[in-house]
Amino acid sequence: MQKFLLSIFIFLILTISFNSFSHEGEHHDHDESPANPPSQLESGNGWQLVRSLEMGTSGKFVHMVLIDHNVYTDKTIYSSAINRLCRNGDEFCRIRFWSEERFVPETVVLTIEQNKQLRADYLVNKSAGISHLRWSCSVDPDKSHCF
Repeated sequence: MQKFLLSIFIFLILTISFNSFSHEGEHHDHDESPANPPSQLESGNGWQLVRSLEMGTSGKFVHMVLIDHNVYTDKTIYSSAINRLCRNGDEFCRIRFWSEERFVPETVVLTIEQNKQLRADYLVNKSAGISHLRWSCSVDPDKSHCF
């Protein structure tokens, strides 16, 4: 019994030591407020928020999301990101999705190539009465509602 307890004790000591050294030299902002979506990057299964860009000085943001290229045709992944990044009460929410990081823009304005590689575009603007989720034809080949 003493050997068993000793082995558990050694295991715990090694685990604690490993965890404290595994983050050595890394910078962590543990005090960031999760209520500020533009400065806190979120992610979920199969997607990651790359950046949120303000539209001018409007206080409205466009979320640029990267979808795992291996599963970019799975629409449930897009829904997961939308549900996480947009709240029901939000007056405005826009998310643009890409499956290759090199095409995710650093500005709100897209280049022709970035626009071609766009996989989906989600927009809710309650004051303008707009709400849509549009798919690229590579995600949803139905020509009646893909771009």
